[in-house]
Amino acid sequence: MELGLTFPLQRFLHQKPPAYGSEADRRFCWDLHVIHLRGQRSLLAVHCHSRYTFVRFDVPPLLWADLPGLFWAGLAESLTAAGFSPAQISAYRKAAGPTRLSRTHGRREVAFLNRAWEDVLALDTCLDTASAAQPMLDLAVNTRPSRCVGFEGLGAAAERIGASLYL
Repeated sequence: MELGLTFPLQRFLHQKPPAYGSEADRRFCWDLHVIHLRGQRSLLAVHCHSRYTFVRFDVPPLLWADLPGLFWAGLAESLTAAGFSPAQISAYRKAAGPTRLSRTHGRREVAFLNRAWEDVLALDTCLDTASAAQPMLDLAVNTRPSRCVGFEGLGAAAERIGASLYL
């Protein structure tokens, strides 16, 4: 599993740029970005293959120190809210292998991340400021028709994620 860090996220974490990714299968690649939602630093994670997106709102400073842990907790909560079973999520995690930090996964993938970020900002009325997990916001973003690297044409990331992860 590769987690691609955007330049703003690298700077926020005071981290030197990681190596370029080597994972050829985009089903096991996610790009991560730090965004401001209602003045709070939040994590935006976008699946490189399907453009499935989840947000972790108002991440405390200590949680940023364990970015893989923050990512996996957010992904598990988001996929659970989307209707996937713990067994399916566990199978994906096992198939993905060890988690490695890398640079983002390409221009197209970052362009789709930026579109997902625009959707998050446009749909921030779905934001629950009392919770780190954002199931309603995730659902709203992932049911919007969008384009992605792994599928042709417009479609909903909520439908594509199961096919792209074999969950």
